[in-house]
Amino acid sequence: MLKTQPYRLSVAPMMDWTDRHCRFFHRQLSREALLYTEMVTAAAVIHGPRARLLDFDAAEHPLALQLGGADPAELAEAVRIAADWGYDEINLNCGCPSDRVQSGCFGAVLMESPALVADCVAAMIAAAPVEVTVKCRIGVDEQVPEEVLPRFLETVSAAGVGRFAIHARKAWLQGLNPRQNRTIPPLDYPLVIAMKRAFPHLRLSVNGGVGSLAEAEALLAEGLDGVMIGRAAYHEPFAILAEADPRIFGTGAAADPFAVLDAMRPHIERHLSGGGRLHQITRHMLGLFHGRPGARAWRRILSERASAPGAGPEVLEAALEPLRAAAPASAGAAAAPG
Repeated sequence: MLKTQPYRLSVAPMMDWTDRHCRFFHRQLSREALLYTEMVTAAAVIHGPRARLLDFDAAEHPLALQLGGADPAELAEAVRIAADWGYDEINLNCGCPSDRVQSGCFGAVLMESPALVADCVAAMIAAAPVEVTVKCRIGVDEQVPEEVLPRFLETVSAAGVGRFAIHARKAWLQGLNPRQNRTIPPLDYPLVIAMKRAFPHLRLSVNGGVGSLAEAEALLAEGLDGVMIGRAAYHEPFAILAEADPRIFGTGAAADPFAVLDAMRPHIERHLSGGGRLHQITRHMLGLFHGRPGARAWRRILSERASAPGAGPEVLEAALEPLRAAAPASAGAAAAPG
């Protein structure tokens, strides 16, 4: 079961980004924040390579599995299968606007069918040993969010869902691509805050456009239960996650980037010894030293060398040299290989 309230700060599920290596890395920065998998379709869980899709390191807890789908029976079967993996939460995607998701009639399209979503989550809840949650938009296309969102929350919560992560933008299913849908529709944080006041019994997290811990703290101060951060947590992981535990959760101390790198070394070595490639891990770590002298060289060296056949720990050492040269003596000592 989940400890305390990890949803107070979470890292959004992001396709091609929040894989198991990214999540292991983020966990070294914050012990408390809730992490999410990339979206996995229910059909893939049932018919695909389950171990590849569902395996994760125990260190990643607390961890939520995000499923995509619109068939209650299929989603329930996927939940039963995933139960053996021990996720802390199962989340239904009602917010992704990609063409592939639309063609499958799930993701953000489901904002148009709250009764179907209620049937889906009811089936999932019946099959799940852990909490089932929903990630949604405030509406799609010509819908009026002030009308659509409360009806969606009321209908889906009546089926048993008590926690929602709400991306505070509409999704335009026609006319905007997924990337544009993350930036062009205007944010409406006040609407999400109003929903918390209208549904005080629900735990609501806001997602979309949050770029700093200070912004997250301000939204929490408005009464929201949680803040979900996506691209900023990926591109500037240290800035977002290193101080999350003391500032958001009131636990522990801020992470040290050199100590985080040392904690990643055994994970990298295991991956390489199993035939993996260095860049599969280091591509997620480019922002570890963001804002520090030597950070540009760190990014450049990893970007240029980590994808080469046979690249190994020596590439990390080369990328660290400019940072060591610029670091204070105490940090330089911490930067030495463990």
